[in-house]
Amino acid sequence: MRTFGVEEELLIVDPESGEPLALADALLSGRRLAADDAPDDPRDLVTEDKTVYDDDEMGLSAELKLEQIETQTRPCLEHGVLLDQIRAGRALADTAARRHKARVAALATSPLGLASHTTPDPRYARMLERFGLTAQEQLTCGFHVHTFIESPDEGVAVLDRIRDKLAVLTALSANSPFWNGLQTGFESYRTQAWNRWPTAGPAGIYGTYPAYRRVVTRLLDSGVMLDEGMIYFDARLSRNHPTVEVRVADVCLRAEDAALLAVLVRALVETASREWHEGVEPAPVPTVLLRMASWQASSGGLSGELLDFGTFRPARAADVVRSLVDYLAPVLQEQGELALARQGVEDIIARGTGAAEQRRIRDRALAASAPEDLGFGAVVKHAVDVTMRGSANLSAVDGSPELLRVRQS
Repeated sequence: MRTFGVEEELLIVDPESGEPLALADALLSGRRLAADDAPDDPRDLVTEDKTVYDDDEMGLSAELKLEQIETQTRPCLEHGVLLDQIRAGRALADTAARRHKARVAALATSPLGLASHTTPDPRYARMLERFGLTAQEQLTCGFHVHTFIESPDEGVAVLDRIRDKLAVLTALSANSPFWNGLQTGFESYRTQAWNRWPTAGPAGIYGTYPAYRRVVTRLLDSGVMLDEGMIYFDARLSRNHPTVEVRVADVCLRAEDAALLAVLVRALVETASREWHEGVEPAPVPTVLLRMASWQASSGGLSGELLDFGTFRPARAADVVRSLVDYLAPVLQEQGELALARQGVEDIIARGTGAAEQRRIRDRALAASAPEDLGFGAVVKHAVDVTMRGSANLSAVDGSPELLRVRQS
């Protein structure tokens, strides 16, 4: 089994009003380090031991906006261990927030409107100057899954073979129906906001690692992006670790849904690698169709139709999600995760995504009264509670939060 780990971006919020709070620097005061100094060539990070590519302790780090904080797990082999680490990371962040009379919430966008504040860092200042409103408004919280690869060549083969399935993960994780006090009409508005970056979204088929590097180099040579950390493909080779990093998901309201997404991503990576070794060519789906599939997943989540990854014709979203599990079933079965994956997917289909849950809470608040905040405060309060479910025994983490690094992502 491949090791895997995740990064979660969480909102820092006022527990009473639900407004986002610019407290990341306070939570991490005196502990922020310089940007990463990883080698430029991912080959330099590959080791014989698949578990040692990241030997840092779990911790917290700053992101683009002061209203958000990122947690990172260590590499894991088992679903249960990863779930425990996701919960522990949330507890660590929440404990740090509580010291400043704040809380954290796993929301991919802020339901309440408030001007965000850019983290005081020279790189982020350059991003704000270069990308204007796109950077200014980019208070979005994603969920990134890292899965171990043996080599960059394997990694590119994986990227080529998972690109047509990633929109399903966007739909499963959809958790951003509101944006700055507005109903967006989307299940994952974070996807819409994020895809305003020039390099964000689906990519083409590379074929080889040198071809992948040529694409990255040409993008950097264009002078548009500041550095390689701004290569925001839906899935990419990590600069920091020998992993494929899948970046399409909203941060999940529930920790168990986050762990499920990670299990599906790991199975996707393993399945793609096996197809590569067996000589199965990538599906030649035009990138424009992948963009359409991503838009559809962002728009409807699981509430309507998705573009089926086999035919790229519309089909019931629930059926497409089940088809993905069926496609991954051989690997999931080998890894003892098939029953877990099927049940987890059925749970999300039955109760709805985080976006559906947010809307239900707001509708309930509006039905009970006529709140000045139009019910968005109730959404955030509920999210704080759900974010920490299963972490009650971890919420009294001792000591100060440990910062890993300011990440170029």
